[in-house]
Order: sequence, then structure tokens, then C-alpha cells
Amino acid sequence: MIISFLNQKGGVGKTTLAVNVAGELAARKRVLLIDVDPQGSALDWAAARQDTPIFPVVGQPRPTIHRDISEVGKGYEHVVVDGPPRVTELARSVIMASDIVIIPVQPSPYDIWAAQEVVTMIREAMTYKPALKAAFAINRKIVNSVIGRDVQEALKGYELPVLKTAIGQRVVFAEAVNKGKLVREIDADSPATKEIQEITADIVEMLS
Repeated sequence: MIISFLNQKGGVGKTTLAVNVAGELAARKRVLLIDVDPQGSALDWAAARQDTPIFPVVGQPRPTIHRDISEVGKGYEHVVVDGPPRVTELARSVIMASDIVIIPVQPSPYDIWAAQEVVTMIREAMTYKPALKAAFAINRKIVNSVIGRDVQEALKGYELPVLKTAIGQRVVFAEAVNKGKLVREIDADSPATKEIQEITADIVEMLS
């Protein structure tokens, strides 16, 4: 299963979701995280980690990932891809490599508007890959806020599903990134850990 996290807008928490979902999958299966972002954010996260790695992280910022991934991901049951922050040939290659593309969006009109180009690319890819799946993931939602509730309605215009679980705006995510850890390693009983477990289950359910 190849899961990619992709959005042309920076700062949506793409890497944080990719890392933590990879960590949740790695509790049961062999997982590889591929950093396709030229900024190397997932690689930076791995470099900050002092404990034993839970899963390997490799950099592959080349627009041939759709051809290379079968070799790079050989021996792994799940491959998670942290995609680039702009709509480029690199992003197209990530989409073509994927079984499912997750589009993280913050509950902001700017994020919703910015998703248009990524959705267009996914629609184009579905012409060649009819089995390709895609969904929005609401990230950094402010709990009980009106805009947090409204974002699901606004995303309906794109005719892609929205994952059932929304990820809240929580300090523990930043704490975990700074230490190269997963949120469940910081606090296994936190709401953030529960949300990551649930959103991972949502993704697996879409692919089953």
C-alpha cells in the first residue's frame, strides 16, 4: 500500500501527518517513509531522533518516483510518501506512484482554494489509474470552532471524500517534531495520539 500526503500549499502539516501515520502503521507492518519534498522535512525529523528508528526514512526528490518506487519500496508492506509543497512534475510522479493520495487542509479558505490544482492533477491521474483513491484530511482544526465545522461543507465542491477523523491543533505535535518522535511516544494517551490512530484506520478502510 502506497500512501502519499500532498498539497501545493506549505504549512498544512503534511510532514507531521506522514510521519505519524507511518509510525502508526509501523506498529504492525514493515513501513518505509520516502521524503520527496526537496526541503527534506521528514529527513530532518529523522535526523533529530536520538532513539532507535521506528521505520527508515529515505530522500527521493526526483520526478521518477512512480517508476522507482517498486524498487525503493521492495520488502516493505506500506510505503508512505511525504510529497513536495508545489504542483510540479514531482507532484505528478508522486500521484502516479500512489494507491491513495491524502490532501491535508487546514480549516482556512486559503487552504481550500489552494487544493484546486492538486485535485485537478489527481483527476487527470485517475484517467490512467482508475483504482487511484484520494481524500482530504482536515488538519490543525481548532476544536469546537465554527470554521472547523464549515470546512467539510466547503470541501464538498471538490467531490472527493473527507476522512472521518479531523486532527486538532495541538502543541504535542510540535513537541514531537522537535525531538524526532511520534506523538504517541510523547503521550500515548493524548487526544492527538487517538486522532492519529483513527485517521490511520480511516485511510486503511478506504483502501480495503
